[in-house]
Order: sequence, then structure tokens, then C-alpha cells
Amino acid sequence: MTTLEFKPQLFATLKNYSRKQFTTDLMAGIIVGIVALPLAIAFGIASGVTPEKGIITAIVAGLIISVLGGSKVQIGGPTGAFIIIIYGIIQQYGFEGLTIATLMAGVFLIMFGVLHLGTIIKYIPYPIIVGFTSGIALTIFTTQIKDLMGLTMESVPSDFIEKWIAYFGSFPTIDWWSAGVGIGSVALIAVWPRLTNSSFITSHFSFLRKLPGSLIAIIVMTIAALLLKQYAGVTTIETIGDRFSISNELPGATVPALSWETIKGLVSPAITIAILGAIESLLSATVADGVIGARHSSNTELIAQGVANLASPLFGGIPATGAIARTMTNINNGGRTPVAGIVHAVVLLLIFLFLMPLAQYIPMACLAGVLVIVSYGMSGWRSFISIMKNPKSDVIVLWVTFLLTVIFDLTIAIEVGLICACLLFMRRMAETTDVKVISDEIDPNEEDSDFQMGNLEHLTIPEGVEVYEINGPYFFGAGNKFEEIMGAMGHGRPKVRIIRMRKVPFVDSTGIHNLTNLCLMSKQEGIQVVLSGVNERVQAVLHKASFDDLVGKDNICSHINLALERANQLLCK
Repeated sequence: MTTLEFKPQLFATLKNYSRKQFTTDLMAGIIVGIVALPLAIAFGIASGVTPEKGIITAIVAGLIISVLGGSKVQIGGPTGAFIIIIYGIIQQYGFEGLTIATLMAGVFLIMFGVLHLGTIIKYIPYPIIVGFTSGIALTIFTTQIKDLMGLTMESVPSDFIEKWIAYFGSFPTIDWWSAGVGIGSVALIAVWPRLTNSSFITSHFSFLRKLPGSLIAIIVMTIAALLLKQYAGVTTIETIGDRFSISNELPGATVPALSWETIKGLVSPAITIAILGAIESLLSATVADGVIGARHSSNTELIAQGVANLASPLFGGIPATGAIARTMTNINNGGRTPVAGIVHAVVLLLIFLFLMPLAQYIPMACLAGVLVIVSYGMSGWRSFISIMKNPKSDVIVLWVTFLLTVIFDLTIAIEVGLICACLLFMRRMAETTDVKVISDEIDPNEEDSDFQMGNLEHLTIPEGVEVYEINGPYFFGAGNKFEEIMGAMGHGRPKVRIIRMRKVPFVDSTGIHNLTNLCLMSKQEGIQVVLSGVNERVQAVLHKASFDDLVGKDNICSHINLALERANQLLCK
């Protein structure tokens, strides 16, 4: 029985916590909170909810992930990866459906941690991760074109291709003031790191290097939009306040009405949220480990992510996970314990309570620009191009996952991508297993030292004996190779058939089934089957399947010498 692996890093780090470390964590937490603010607002709006729900998610989930998480520096909150799936769930089931799906995802994540699946999730093929991440990035970019360019459209189609057709049809309605704000935001965020690295800024205004480009873009473009409206009469730049009513009141916890039909319909998207959240949080924690030289607890992290996704929707939030960009910001600014993540949540709470009404003046085009930069960062185009140089199977998985994410949705993409990866993996495994026929005599140079008992050069194969050797795992992907080899043998019928299994590390039920059929067919033809070199693990599996009763215990030999001796005994009968 497996034991529960739940050891939050916060309690371990507080044992030797110092005032100096608190000062460093405090500064890192304040900076991360400022960085998280524009992203939380942008992710909330892009997901189809109000901006304050994005901030509430960052506060509630961020606090819980830092308190209960298995990483010292992980920062949790809403991320771009969830935008598309959240938007799709809201369109089909409404916000209450999203709440239920998030709660279910929280339960799944806790189950992943309790069942010790933290390490297994890391083995999801890299082409799948790159494929759906790049697909999400392209989809996010596509959803922002209307606000980025200030297009006048009654409705935006949900389908990717139809969306672009509608955009091209609406390009004559571009509002150039909004487009200027959007493109200007993209340009400012892109050049901000270079500006702050200049010698003048470094010497005189070094504090500016701590401020994220997205926050600077929001401040500059919001002021610009207000000045244009006040002094130039420009009223076409849409702001958050034009589309949403902003509230800074903390919501009370509410439990949604649950129905079995709704739960059944939301199982698939809930699993997708859970898998996506698990992958992103564990990837973030792994990257962070490499930077700070620590080691996170995968299963503890999954349980913390699950609790966070149980709590966030109860207060009106959306799904959350570990955020790589915010986690790296935390590390780069000196954060080394979960205290920094707690401070980040507190900073966001203070901003929410006292400054949230000011968010109504932020231009929608500016937020679209922020998300365009986010989508570029998510695209991983360099990784995409590098995988294109890999074997064809990786390229197929990459493109299938990417295209399904873009054209259909993330749920289908992950499911089909995993199926493709599994099928290709089985094909590769099957290719590593081969069955060969040994004729006349056994070459001693090919024998392992463990089996070199006696004088191997005299191990000739007697007349009436066939020797087959299986190299590699004997599982369902390679089970039919024996039948193919047997069918290709055109000479007379032997009296004894020796099957060497010294290089078979494991055998599954299909392999046992094929071996059983071979023994039964051989028995009908008057041929005795003898197994050679069966390791203890394979022998235990065969024993459980009562295979030794079928072939006879005397006919299961530990090495080829005994198998040939047994064959000679059978020939003499």
C-alpha cells in the first residue's frame, strides 16, 4: 500500500528562516505581484470572464499553491494555456459549468498526487507538449485580432478558419487609434528589456529594470487613451470599463448546483484541465529546480494544485496552475521560499481592494497587445523547428497535436496526440524485438558469459530440432512476428522446437497467448516445444498463466546447453 506523499515546502523552509531571507522574499513577492497584475486581468478577459475573476484566481490559487506546494519558488495563478479551453466551456456550459469543471479538475489533480502519478506525467512526449503549446499560442493570438485592431464586428466566429475569414472581411472597419494603442503596446513591451539594459537607465533609473514591460505598456497606453479622449476628442478607443462593470468587492464562497448530467458532460474537459495543469506546473517546477539547484516534490505539488483548483472556483475564480514566467521572475528577483509567493498573493489582494476601479480605464487594445506578446512567448517556435529535424514519428505527433489544437480544441488534441504517441511508441518497441532462426550450430562469440557453460563450439543443433531466438520484449506489438517467421519456414517438420528467451526482459498477456497457441499447434503436429534461458521475471509470469503445465516443467530450461540436452532426450524417445 502506497503512502501519501504530501510534504509542503513552506513548513520545511520556515525551520531555518532568517530576517535576511524574508527581506529578499518580500521584494521578490512585491515585484511578482506587480508582474502578475496585468497578466491576471488579460487572462481573465481573454477567457471570457470579468477582469476581477482573473485577479481573484491569482490571489486564492497563488496563496494556496505557495502554502501547500512541493516547490520552494512556484508561483501559481491563471495562465495562457487555459484560455482556449475555459472560453470553450463557458460558451457551451456557462460560467457555472466552468466552476463545476474546475472543481472536478481539482479532484483529479489531488487523485494524481495521492496515486503518485507526478513522475508519470513527466513522460508525456515532448512533441505533444510543444504541439499543443504552439497551437494554444496561435489560437490566443487569433482571438486578440479584433481588440488589437479595433475591428467593428457583431460577433466573432468560434472556428479558427471562419474567424480569420471574418477578420479579413472586417479589416475595412479598423479603428486606427485602437490599432495604434495595440501595436504600440506590443512594440513597447518588446523593446522594454533593451531600454532598461541601456547604460543610462542602468546608471540613473535602475529600479525600472524591475518593472515588467506589460505593466509599463498598460500605464503608458492608459494615460495616452485618457489624454486623447480629454483633449483630442477621440472616443473610439474601447476600454475595460466600456465592456465590463468593475468591482473590488471580495466575493463570498458559493457552491454551484451539481447535476449528474452536467458532471458527465464535463468529465472530458475537466480531465483536460487537470492534465494541462499538471504538465504546466510540473514543467515550471522542474525548470525552477534547475535554476536554484533544488528538488521539488511532484506529488505534493499536484495535491496543492488540486486544492487550489477546488478553492478558486468557489470564490468565482478560474482554473490555475504553476506559471513559468512568474516563477522565473520570482527566482530572478531573489525569491527562494514559498513566502515570496504568499507576499505576491497579498500584494494582488491589496491592489484588488484599493486600485481595482482604475482598471476600467485600461484600453482593450493594450490588453490584446499584452496577450500577443504572451502568445509569442508561448509559441516555442524554436522548439517547433528543432523537432521538425527529428524522426518522422515525432514530426507526425507534433503536427497532429498542433493542427487539432488550432482547428478543433485542446481536449481532442491531447487525446489524439497521446494515442498517436502511444501507437508510434508501440511500433518502435515492436521494431526493437526480432525473432531469428538459428541453424546448424550456435556461434560462441554471440553468447553471454552467463550462459557459457561447457564447450560452446560443440553445441551443434541436432537433426530434427529447430531453434528460434526472441530478442527484445515479447508483448502485443511483437507477438505476431513468431507466426510470420514460422510461416516463412519452408523445410520439413521438426520433432523439437527450441525457443530461446534469454534476451526477453518481459512478456505480456498477448505474448503468452501467442506462445500458448504455438505450443498447442506444435502439440497437434507432434512437435515438442522447449523454452531456453527464461529469466525469473518471465518465468514467474508464465507460471501464473499455468504455461509450465502446458509445456511441461522439464521443458523450461535455464540455458541452451540444458535445452539441447533435453532436445536430445526427446529425440531418443
